[in-house]
Amino acid sequence: MSTVSVVGPDDGETIRLGPTRMRILEDGSTTGHRIGIGEITLAPHTEGPPQHRHAQHDEGFYVVSGTVHFTIGDTTHVAPAGTLAMIPPGAPHTFANPGDEPAVMLNTFTPDLYVQYFRDLRDMIAGGQELNPESTVKVMSRYATVPATDFA
Repeated sequence: MSTVSVVGPDDGETIRLGPTRMRILEDGSTTGHRIGIGEITLAPHTEGPPQHRHAQHDEGFYVVSGTVHFTIGDTTHVAPAGTLAMIPPGAPHTFANPGDEPAVMLNTFTPDLYVQYFRDLRDMIAGGQELNPESTVKVMSRYATVPATDFA
């Protein structure tokens, strides 16, 4: 029989990254590593990571509540609840919550490669290293992800 995963509203692996919280709902262990799923909560007035490109996975963002600003290259999209953004490999992107209310997104990684990135950031912070754009980019590089310096 196949293993089924049911993650309740208070379950999952919670990773705190400064004002951002990532709750891992599926780390790929149930799906044969075909997909990873997380819930990202962005505090008000929170910037996301430096704009970057993934080479080996698609990334999806579904805005559950609040409003998120997705910057894709030179274009910023204001994304209220109910918006889906799908980012294929190679597309430069980042996100932010410039508003006064928290924003929650469902985040997918196909395949699940990028789930470990969040764990690595957590471990970096726990080891005493500061979470900043430079340290974030260094961790990203482990997962076939590079800064989109042409849009920095």
